[in-house]
Amino acid sequence: MSSKLSFSHKIFINLIFLISKTWRIKVTGNFPKDGNGVIAFWHTFMLPCWKIFEKKGAYAVVSLSKDGEILSTLLEKMKFKLIRGSSSRNGKEVLDELVNFAEKGYLLITPDGPRGPIYEFKAGAAVTAYRTSKPLYLLGVKMHNYKSFPRAWDKFRFPLPFSKTEIFIDGPHFLNKELTREEVNIKIQEFQSKMRDLCDLS
Repeated sequence: MSSKLSFSHKIFINLIFLISKTWRIKVTGNFPKDGNGVIAFWHTFMLPCWKIFEKKGAYAVVSLSKDGEILSTLLEKMKFKLIRGSSSRNGKEVLDELVNFAEKGYLLITPDGPRGPIYEFKAGAAVTAYRTSKPLYLLGVKMHNYKSFPRAWDKFRFPLPFSKTEIFIDGPHFLNKELTREEVNIKIQEFQSKMRDLCDLS
């Protein structure tokens, strides 16, 4: 656990980790096999999405912010391997890392992170899938009991202890190497629309 965090932050992270063990998560759709796939989900719903890939040797993209430091520590407890950075900070280097690590295992990305705009599908996940020929999976989420944070840029939702969450996996989607840049951009807009439709945004 990172020494940069205060004692209270470390207690907070341990509490979230313990609560996560009580969540009842139902997954429907084609769960990606053998560590193969780029996995995309909105920042709002990230916690249960991280949870279903716990201890699967997955790679997670996390920002370099203070909030990112807290999330990184939680994900380390869940046995994720971390890629630190974002599209707004050392973005080219991070994209190169995404391509590299997508070849090694599951790669999990919040395409509207780390600061929004909310529910806007940035290019990183799709470009990584395109460059690696790996399948892209889109996750939709419906939480039944949660604490919401409407003032946060992502309107973050935290599943309450023992609450039920449904996760819908849409995919695999493949981006053919013969696609033009314009066609890839059209695909990105399609993915954005599909992920919005899959999630309970009310």
